[in-house]
Amino acid sequence: MSKQARWSKLLELLAVDGKLEVEEAAASVAVSPATIRRDLDELAEQKLLVRTRGGAIGHGVSYELPLRYKSSRQVSEKQRIASAVADLLGEGDVVGLNGGTTTTEVARALVLRAGGGTADRGEGPSGPSYTVVTNALNIAGELAVRPQFKIVVTGGVARPQTYELVGPLAVGVLNQVVLDVAVLGVDGVDPQLGVMTHHEDEAGISRLFAERARKVVLATDSSKMGRRAFARICGLDRINVLVTDSGLDSDMAARFTEAGIEVVTV
Repeated sequence: MSKQARWSKLLELLAVDGKLEVEEAAASVAVSPATIRRDLDELAEQKLLVRTRGGAIGHGVSYELPLRYKSSRQVSEKQRIASAVADLLGEGDVVGLNGGTTTTEVARALVLRAGGGTADRGEGPSGPSYTVVTNALNIAGELAVRPQFKIVVTGGVARPQTYELVGPLAVGVLNQVVLDVAVLGVDGVDPQLGVMTHHEDEAGISRLFAERARKVVLATDSSKMGRRAFARICGLDRINVLVTDSGLDSDMAARFTEAGIEVVTV
């Protein structure tokens, strides 16, 4: 196994478990513990993990794996959440999607609702099945080949960790559109502070998605509940619907309901 393939495997294991032990990691990739220690040291130098005695962990509240590694977390939960979000959207809706693994699954669920294939049907007589406005390059790339969708991509500077476009160019586009529904993926949800993400530039774009929408749907798995991140997107008063998995704590669910948010668990 090449070093690059080994590093990818180690980061995938870290994304799933949140920590790595040298001996277990060595067995998983069939190399010596000494090789794993060198790998972890080099990954730590690149700020992709934090070395510990005997292994490695993530960076805690500010920790952010690249999107391709985060996609291995809570996969089935995210797919169920995405399907439930798609059920909330009507044909012809203008839908805003920020970046992230859950919103990527929402885009894929919309493809199934709209007919699936890349050439099985085009726009209907009244226009596309959905108009999707996104600042996520990976979402735009997946949907651009689907004739059932009209895709609007914000401008901006691409963040390699999440494939999201940020900055004044993204703001300029979003200020010129009106959305029926904004679907937001986030890194943390707190009953007092609201919804959050790791980076202030991404938070600003997600906040603008919410401001431009008639309805805001928060799509996130229950592991994000009660978790804080660096940059605040908006308060819970801006959220209309929360779609999450059945791992949501009942007390937490009650607090969202008291805040006037419709809670959908799947």
